[in-house]
Amino acid sequence: MNRLRQHIEEISPITDEEFESIQKFFILKNVRKNQFLLHEGDDVKYEYLVLEGIYKVFYLDENGKEHIVQFAKRNWWMTDYSAFFKLNSSTMFVECLTEGEVICLTLDGREKLSADYHKMEHFFRVKLTNGFVALQERIRLLLSGTPQQRYEEFSKLYPDLMLQIPKKYIAEYLGVSRETLSRLYSNTK
Repeated sequence: MNRLRQHIEEISPITDEEFESIQKFFILKNVRKNQFLLHEGDDVKYEYLVLEGIYKVFYLDENGKEHIVQFAKRNWWMTDYSAFFKLNSSTMFVECLTEGEVICLTLDGREKLSADYHKMEHFFRVKLTNGFVALQERIRLLLSGTPQQRYEEFSKLYPDLMLQIPKKYIAEYLGVSRETLSRLYSNTK
């Protein structure tokens, strides 16, 4: 749980006593490659902090086509947030692409931590704000950016993911075909 404390303290320094109480709300879970943490239709019990591994959050459209909403790597949070906060069934899947490890937190746990510790409320607010900003930028690029711009932005922001994630998933995330992604990759060399 030291990595959890380090992660929290990047935003909100906490005492040993505070961390002793805080860590009780989190559950450590090992995840196998290709294991799903969440399926469409599931009750969303947790949000997950990634300690190890690469994950994809996606949904299937009415034709069964996969649409990747998010990748997640170390120190990123993920779940089906609409279902998590609204207490609905999931419309998303969360799949581990590599061996991994996550820390799980329930909504009740999150709310109690926020109510009991101003530092944790601040931590969650900063994380949520940063996630919202990243999501808006992603939507802006999807709506008005060219495939080349989307590719360049992704490769600039996440050079490590470019090397770790299969190209077909990157193409899905960028909203381009695998062939287009190959052309974009060739054009940047």
